[in-house]
Formats: sequence, C-alpha cells, structure tokens
Amino acid sequence: MKKFSQLAFPYIVWAVLMLVFPMVLIALYSVTDQGNTILSFTFTLEHYAKFFTDPDFLLILWRSIVIAVKTTVICLLLGYPIAYYIARSEQKKQNALILVITIPMWINMLVRTYAWIGLLSDGGLIQRILQLVGLGKGSLLYTEEAVLLGMVYNFLPFMILQIQTSLSKMDNSLLEASADLGASPAQTFKRVTLPLSVPGIINGITLVFLPAVSSFFIPKLLGGGQYFLIGNMIENQFITVGEWNFGSAISMIMAVIMMVLMMVVRKIEIRNQGGKGV
Repeated sequence: MKKFSQLAFPYIVWAVLMLVFPMVLIALYSVTDQGNTILSFTFTLEHYAKFFTDPDFLLILWRSIVIAVKTTVICLLLGYPIAYYIARSEQKKQNALILVITIPMWINMLVRTYAWIGLLSDGGLIQRILQLVGLGKGSLLYTEEAVLLGMVYNFLPFMILQIQTSLSKMDNSLLEASADLGASPAQTFKRVTLPLSVPGIINGITLVFLPAVSSFFIPKLLGGGQYFLIGNMIENQFITVGEWNFGSAISMIMAVIMMVLMMVVRKIEIRNQGGKGV
C-alpha cells in the first residue's frame, strides 16, 4: 500500500503548483497594495472595503446571483423531464439520447456561444421566426434574455446528465411496490421517484449555478458589454484596468461565496441521505 501511495506524489505536486499556489497568490494580492516588491509588502483590507461600500459593485454581484438562479431554475425545469424520459427509456435508446445531449459539449463552449450571435442578431433565424409569428421585430442580442438563453444552452446538459444518472440508479422494484400498494403514478413520482432523484438534482444545481454566477464570456458576447456581471468585472480589473489587487479581492469574495454554497448543498445532501455523509 505504501508503494502505491507514492504514485500519488506527482499528482500532489501538480495540485499544489496548479491549484494551491495560484490561490495563495490571489489571496496575497487581495490583501496587499499595488507596487509591492518581493521583499516588502503593505497589507490592507482596502480592496474588500471598496467592494462592499460601493453600491455599483454590490449591484453587479446581485445581478450575477439573480441570473445564475434564473439559469439554474430554468435548467432544472427543462432538464428534469428530459432526464426522466431518458432514464425510463430502453438501454439502447438511452445511449443514443445521452449521445445527443453530449455531442454539443464536444465543441468548445466559446464557439457554441459565438453561434448564438448569428441566430440572435438582426436578421438572424430566431428573429425571423419571431417576426413570422408576430412576437418581435428588433435584435435579441445585447439583452438579459440573450445572456440567459446562452447560459441555459451551455449549462443545461450538466443538469440533465446528473439527474439522469441519479434516476438510472433507482431500483425499479420500488416503483412496482408503490403501484402494487395502490399508489397512482403521480403519488409514486412524488413519494418515490422525486426523493430518490434529489442527489442528482443537488449535483445538477451545483454544476449549473457555480459556473453561471462567475461566467464572463457569455455576458460579454451575447450581452455586448452592456450586461455586466461579476465575471466581467474580474476580467476587466485584471486585463483592462490593471488593478490586480482589487480583481484578486473580488475573486476571493466569489471563492468564499461558492465555498459557502457548496457547504450548504453538502449539508442538504447529507440530510437527504439521513445523516450518513462523511
């Protein structure tokens, strides 16, 4: 066993260099002033104070959380029926449907988002369809709806796959027992299927909400810079403004928010499992 544990050493080194060390640097930048040398640092909490005392920054954070919640709810409402249908299908059909869901994910997310620019732009396919049914005239680009559509499109497969995996693991004998005891399909779904699929729902919510709240290129491309989210703000501080310290502080704030949310989700999952979590 000791020999096998030594095989993990390269991966530990890689994790420290690629994960831990960058986070330490970001944390250090967030509590220091600009212009520090390698041998001397001036520590300060000014960057955190700047973020929490400026209503514009808090508004951007709130807007990011709201659109991430909207994205997660829509993905859940759309994803659950699709995942349920896939899980209840025959094995060969399941494999084909899962392949249909995952094929778009083989293409880079940035490329897929660029494709929506053509669809939503003035004269694009979606605009023409809306005009045909008398529901719209102008371009859908650079709006909250466009950003929301792009996020749902990119993150929906994560919700579907997590819920489908959870439903596929469900023991079908439980459904048969529920029917034998006189439960209607609606009662069986409410009391058996839905509770057993909660782990998949929780994992799906996690995999959708966390990247959605910090996304920056989807709002940038489909929002045209007019719909500014917290991810865009971090990118702007590092690349455009050059305030790495303030950008690092915002990154640490988001990291803490995400860790807190993951802890909450983990507690909910443990409670759902009857306190059997590690």
